[in-house]
Amino acid sequence: MKTNRDIERWDPEDENLWQSEGHGIARRNLWISIPCLLLAFAVWQMWGMITVQMLNLGFPFSETQLFTLTAIAGLTGATLRIPASFMIRIAGGRNTIFLTTALMILPCVGAYFALQSKDTPLWTFQLLAFLSGIGGGNFAASMSNISNFFPKKQQGLALGLNAGLGNFGVTTMQILIPLVMTAAVFGALSGNPMALESSSGTLIGRIEAGTETWIQNAALLWALVLIPASLAAWFGMNNLRTVSPDPGSPLAAFGKILGLYAVGFIAAAIGLYLFLPQPVGLGVLNMWLALPLIIVLTLAFMRLLPGQIKPNIQRQFAIFSDRHTWSMTVLYIATFGSFIGFSAALPLSIEVIFGYMNEVQPDGSVQRVSNPDGPSALTYAWIGPFIGALIRPVGGWLSDKVGGSIVTQVISVVMVMASVAVGYVMMLAYGSESPQDYFPLFLILFLVIFAACGTGNGSTFRTIGVIFNQEQKGPVLGWTSAVAAYGAFIAPRVMGDQIEAGQPELAMYGFAIFYALCLVVNWWFYLRRNAYVKNP
Repeated sequence: MKTNRDIERWDPEDENLWQSEGHGIARRNLWISIPCLLLAFAVWQMWGMITVQMLNLGFPFSETQLFTLTAIAGLTGATLRIPASFMIRIAGGRNTIFLTTALMILPCVGAYFALQSKDTPLWTFQLLAFLSGIGGGNFAASMSNISNFFPKKQQGLALGLNAGLGNFGVTTMQILIPLVMTAAVFGALSGNPMALESSSGTLIGRIEAGTETWIQNAALLWALVLIPASLAAWFGMNNLRTVSPDPGSPLAAFGKILGLYAVGFIAAAIGLYLFLPQPVGLGVLNMWLALPLIIVLTLAFMRLLPGQIKPNIQRQFAIFSDRHTWSMTVLYIATFGSFIGFSAALPLSIEVIFGYMNEVQPDGSVQRVSNPDGPSALTYAWIGPFIGALIRPVGGWLSDKVGGSIVTQVISVVMVMASVAVGYVMMLAYGSESPQDYFPLFLILFLVIFAACGTGNGSTFRTIGVIFNQEQKGPVLGWTSAVAAYGAFIAPRVMGDQIEAGQPELAMYGFAIFYALCLVVNWWFYLRRNAYVKNP
């Protein structure tokens, strides 16, 4: 059955094969895949926490520039999901998971050195955030790989574990990064500390200004953990020849993987160059023009690639003629896009809105100054993603009981109302001399949003599974998850721009309008009397 780590004959639906050795092989691959995917989410989203501490340490960058670092990682991660969905077929699961996990060491090591000096130029951090997008792209390859190992009757649980526990990488990162920055936990490797200019915090409490902190540990942590994870993937996982008939030698497979990721990187780089302001970019496109350009370029470049990928690309393009591809893309942006976007944007939003306050100057002018009583984003930011990931299976379970579209409709109503309420609270807090008074209500409302979009992740996944047949389901899931992941770019940019303009509430009001649009789309396609598919 096996040749080294390549499995020649694999049919999980064969009960005898499954019982004899198949289930053991599948579970081994799953339990190696989960921590690799968890680390991928952690590296992809780590800039949301690192930028908070950069602000506390007084790095010479504006709030908008720091929000943009988080957004850049979000954009490349979403873009790389498009080519990553084809990697398993042409390069093999073991080869793909090993290399894509090992590649994440590069931005982590780079960030480790860059964060040790406040003189590091902005473009260096932008490049490292750009490379961190590898973690976002890995989701598509990981889910595609695990789906091939399990029989249909067990795929739901296997994919749920892989995706759900992988999503916990966001929470894991948001808990561990503040802790490892508080001391030289890696000995001599930790380097020299810097003193906080503003108060910070961890899961267990506040850290006052003047305290020494090792911000570079936030990147070093993942570099050190990724090494054994990569080795586990190489020595413990398998290529399925029934899925990947001709991956070639490992080096040939690595070349295919790097070629696919290069397509995504080039498309994202062109879009960012046209979007980012001078001197890094040209600043000639706004966000809403840059994003569709990047998607179109990625698909166009993939069509130019030679060899095995062309038939897969043609099959991928076939889904675009189905109206449900577009309706479910919109709905999945509202659910997963909100989860990953707010996970990225919330830490710095807390720090900027509640860590500063308005102070009336002697001349009567109002100036924003550091708030000594402000809550630390590093203490609270993890709670929302934790709830969103934890409740995702509940959304699937409820959808099995009452129908996916009913669940999606209910959570959309909740997200409209909660977003408007959060926007109003943000407005009050931003204009206050004691913004910390509004923080408990702000946090509760945002937790409601996370619970709603986490539930919606389960309901929309279930709806896609009902609407589309087996051949269409994979490409649709790959496409919708890629486009929805752009939420990790959109949310930090929108919230950063509106906070800089002094009107943070407008960002949340804008999201509320989008969720209201989703209500109409969901009702029209799946809940009205003559719906195309009734409550799937």
